[in-house]
Amino acid sequence: MVMSETELLALLRELDDPERMERPLHYDRAASAIAFGGLVGRLEADFGVKCEFEQDTQDSSEYGRVRVPAEATVCGTRIVVCVSKFGSLAEICADNPGAFLGTEDAREEGALDPGDLATVERALVEFGYVSVPEELLESDYDGPIAPECFNEDPTWWARFFGIT
Repeated sequence: MVMSETELLALLRELDDPERMERPLHYDRAASAIAFGGLVGRLEADFGVKCEFEQDTQDSSEYGRVRVPAEATVCGTRIVVCVSKFGSLAEICADNPGAFLGTEDAREEGALDPGDLATVERALVEFGYVSVPEELLESDYDGPIAPECFNEDPTWWARFFGIT
């Protein structure tokens, strides 16, 4: 299901618990590992390559990352999928988070193929993730957590994928 920017912002605000910076109250580590493993397997099958990944990231609200190698993509740029510990939020980036102004910018510059993006988005949906555009995640955080609590600029990305 594709969500509008308004719906995605409402979801981010709903998941934003000022008492829990690193993970939500009822965080299920085992369920996160199963979904993430399924995502890695699906991306490897869809792109026909082994994908590097890291998971169960410590001291971060990010659960893990999967990297689809550049040689497996149409544009020759690796795709990085970041997964949060909150609400199965996910972000798709060309090369690395912040390497482009967002997915639209990466597509316009020829670094991200729409077909490759659609393949990753289908995999995310299959495993229960909600894809949040990088452009939205890089917008200013306006939730209840004080800016000084962040280790970096207070953005929605820092809130749901950053180091705590």
